[in-house]
Amino acid sequence: MRKAERFLSPEPEVSITQAFQRPFDNLVATARTCYSSSGIITEDDVAGGENLPAEKKEKKRTSRDNLARDLYQAGHHTTLQHAHFQFTLLNVSRQLIWSFLHSHPFYNSEQVSQRYVEVRPGSIAIPPLTGESLDVFNATASRQMEAYRELCETLVPVVEAEYYERFPARGKRREIYGKETRKKAQEVARYVLPVATFAYLYHTISGLTLLRYYRMAEQEDAPLEQRLVLEKMVEELLRVEPDYRVILEEPIPSEETLEYRAVNCNARETDSTRASRFVKEFDADLGGRISRLVDCPAGNESLLAQAVREVLGMPRSDMGDDEAITLVLDPVQNRYLGESLNLDTLSKLSRAMYHARYTFRKRLSHTADSQNQRHRLTPASRPLLASHLTGDPDFATPELIRRDPAIQERYGKVMEMTWEAIRRLRALGVVDEFALYLLPNAANVRFTESADLLNLRHKHAMRLCYNAQEEIWQASWEEALQIREVNPRIGSYLLPPCTPRFQSGVTPYCPEGKRYCGEPVWRLPFEQYRRAI
Repeated sequence: MRKAERFLSPEPEVSITQAFQRPFDNLVATARTCYSSSGIITEDDVAGGENLPAEKKEKKRTSRDNLARDLYQAGHHTTLQHAHFQFTLLNVSRQLIWSFLHSHPFYNSEQVSQRYVEVRPGSIAIPPLTGESLDVFNATASRQMEAYRELCETLVPVVEAEYYERFPARGKRREIYGKETRKKAQEVARYVLPVATFAYLYHTISGLTLLRYYRMAEQEDAPLEQRLVLEKMVEELLRVEPDYRVILEEPIPSEETLEYRAVNCNARETDSTRASRFVKEFDADLGGRISRLVDCPAGNESLLAQAVREVLGMPRSDMGDDEAITLVLDPVQNRYLGESLNLDTLSKLSRAMYHARYTFRKRLSHTADSQNQRHRLTPASRPLLASHLTGDPDFATPELIRRDPAIQERYGKVMEMTWEAIRRLRALGVVDEFALYLLPNAANVRFTESADLLNLRHKHAMRLCYNAQEEIWQASWEEALQIREVNPRIGSYLLPPCTPRFQSGVTPYCPEGKRYCGEPVWRLPFEQYRRAI
């Protein structure tokens, strides 16, 4: 019955727009090349060319398929990573993207931004509900969309006050810069939109990742939508290359997944109570922050310094810790840090930063974490969202909304209305999977995130920029401050992109061009960073 279910909204649209010409032949060719004494093995060597007699070609294909199965079963999967497939996805929810498509490191996406593109009415995923449940869902989604449009208008004066204080000269040309202020109002207004809101995107993955996707299609939190989308992705794969059937496995049934068994080991009626206790405990541990440093090795700085010396073959007597740390983190000496291309992973000295590590406990809104998780090399253990659902409003409030009491009151009422609708759906017997689609972008997500210094430094360079999303900026600022307390020699170099460019003499200092935030941040003491837009 579950497999026959369909959303009531427009079906997801999936297509492959770019692909290897002979991806399955390629995976076997790459494997055979490892043991070839006669050079590179080609796809024709594996499966035969056009002029090969049919009998010999069939023999080659049988040999190819047998080797592919052996490689697959033995776990020799690097051969499956060569062939990539670029998909276009339409009518997929933000919930699916956050919960599944962007929950791992091995993909690349470019999706429509709610920060810069206005959301049209009706652009939401509607689960297979009926009767009163469907009425509640649709009415709530309509009110959320109405509140979004209202906030897009009422926030404009608040944004303008902040914007033209930062750019006083632009206040004389509001007919030109009105579009900018409206976009910033829209960026904040999106917090009331449901995570059911549609997105469209390019999504590029390897053949291996697609096989993994399909195997895990039934995992929480959005198994039905995942199954529908992934079935279409696999259909597209087999249209382009039918031979993948040789190694394609069916999805693990939902009741056999680790997550399902773990969630269902306790009585369902205790879920809300347990979630409330968890949320209270988690937030108390944050100590008023949205990101708290909970672990870092005591020897981070000495370990980094020793790694630098090892790269250079220098004893401690020739290079002290301060000198070694400065060499790799100071933009005046390490000019790579002023480059736009992020060369750290290719620099032998910069790779010494891999050894210093930090772990943070964090709370971000769903929409902020959807951007935060794009930093795929600072991974996190994100939750089964249904297990955090307490039944009470639990959301983030942007600074600009807090600036106006009337707007904040209206915002709070929208949140209360949303959670009341979710409570009503659950009371009507709607499964949490479908009730979750009404959660607003503002809904809090709690998790632990770890990072090595090399990738954390890059993340902070991007997200300490005043143009970054507000919550991620705040979290990055809090993280850098805490690192300065425990590792001052490292922490002093965690800075926004303009400051290393300023320090290394790269001009213009701001790399954002016409998107310059308007503040000479490179001149400000780090502790004095402040922003609302």
